[in-house]
Amino acid sequence: MRVARLYDVGDVRVEEMERPVPGPRELLVRTLACGICTGEIMPWYMRRKAPLVPGHEPVGVIEEVGGRLDGFRPGDRVFVHHHAPCLTCPACRRGEHVQCATWRASQLVPGGLAEYFLVKPENQRDTLKLPDCVSDLDGVLVEPAACVVKSLRRAALKPGESILVIGLGIMGMMHLRLARHLGAGLIVGADLLEERAQKAQPMGADYGLAASGDALLEQMRTLTGGAGADVVIVGPGTIEALKLGIDAAGRGATVVQFTATAPGLELSLRPHDLYFSEVRLVPSYSAGPQETRAALELIEAGVLSAASLITHRFPLEQVNEAFAMVARPQALKVAVTFPAPARSSG
Repeated sequence: MRVARLYDVGDVRVEEMERPVPGPRELLVRTLACGICTGEIMPWYMRRKAPLVPGHEPVGVIEEVGGRLDGFRPGDRVFVHHHAPCLTCPACRRGEHVQCATWRASQLVPGGLAEYFLVKPENQRDTLKLPDCVSDLDGVLVEPAACVVKSLRRAALKPGESILVIGLGIMGMMHLRLARHLGAGLIVGADLLEERAQKAQPMGADYGLAASGDALLEQMRTLTGGAGADVVIVGPGTIEALKLGIDAAGRGATVVQFTATAPGLELSLRPHDLYFSEVRLVPSYSAGPQETRAALELIEAGVLSAASLITHRFPLEQVNEAFAMVARPQALKVAVTFPAPARSSG
């Protein structure tokens, strides 16, 4: 089978490897579509893992079942989470599934950007059958949407509260859409790029601001009557964005760090100011089974869809040309979106 193996950021090679054979209680899944996570294009994050077959937002159809398994059979179309918890350890009992040792050790074999991948028994705890009304591309949204569900839960966003989302990539846009769905009051999206800011309102925001730094703080003070935002979601994994998010937050607000920063970076804070303003800085890392199930329900209900989030489509000829370049060793540095294969009739 073919796999896309990453040796470095910008060096992804299409290679041949043996198709995995499912062992007892394992599933072999034929990939139909797979997303590329923001983390998979972060150099510091991927270089420490390379070489590897990336891809952890997959949708596929079960090709083989190793032995007798209750709940799954060949032909089932599924979303598979690349990490799944044990559900019994102290972290799991607290609902902190991403802190579970089993969650962190589990993985897809070899990865989602392969024609086939194995699903170990532990990962089947977060393997979801997809209803017919959920397309392959919408199914790819389950994992990233689950991360957004968890982020807003950790923010404890309440109906009527104001929210600022900094960074309007796909994850930022999903935050806007779900904030509106959850009944937030004032919803503001901010990005450095004007074209992204303009897309904020169609996704549910009241305002889309192409601003940063002091300009963004001034606009937020105006929009909130000087109070600042009740919730701030910081999408970019930079110290500057985190500092901006804290400065834009009102008293008693929650600031969510949604993306990891590179190791070694330090954020200078004045504990005195945080204490009296009671601003909470809360990280939100990945998601667990309760969030993936909630995400699938939102997708099934039409609250989130791939079509509403697509910002660019590559002509097929351009995709084929890029694929040919990636397939050669020492390929040119390209970013490619491949069309999903046709859905299996099984």
